[in-house]
Amino acid sequence: CTTNCLATLVKALDDRIGMVSGLMNTVHSYTNDQVLTDVYHKDLRRARSATHNMIPTKTGAAAAVGLVLPHLKGKLDGFSIRVPTINVSLVDLSFVAKRPTSVDEVNKAVKQASETDLKGLLEYTSEPLVSSDFNHHPASAILDAGLTRVAEGTLVKVCAWYDNEWGFSNRMLDATVALMNAK
Repeated sequence: CTTNCLATLVKALDDRIGMVSGLMNTVHSYTNDQVLTDVYHKDLRRARSATHNMIPTKTGAAAAVGLVLPHLKGKLDGFSIRVPTINVSLVDLSFVAKRPTSVDEVNKAVKQASETDLKGLLEYTSEPLVSSDFNHHPASAILDAGLTRVAEGTLVKVCAWYDNEWGFSNRMLDATVALMNAK
């Protein structure tokens, strides 16, 4: 689910602006493999209650992007912070752009991608929404344009919301339909 959001966002930005390297964090709803009360676990952070804590943990999402965008292999990294919400997560991506850019250009690039080659996978919003507003949203990534930042021309931060269960399920359905239609 996180990989679907991150890869979609990275594809749009890398194609239109260019990406040298990046770091991501996903502010991620807790999942069914987390504990609801403090218990024993080999990872002391994962031993803590998912319903009462923000829990830093690993994610393979950044590394997985290199599998679908090979020229970025080893150039993205990140981690996850699991939070006590039951659904909807947020990818927070900071990257070094290949050339100077602006907030306006970054937002326009993602909006253009959401209306063309990534339509249905990527969406764009400039409304001041919160996580529950994206519950059962079918897109893999929804850029929150109001959170886009650029420093010194090439350091870019973007944030994209995603329903960590529904969006992924929609991509699995897309894959099934594609396989059924293949001859």
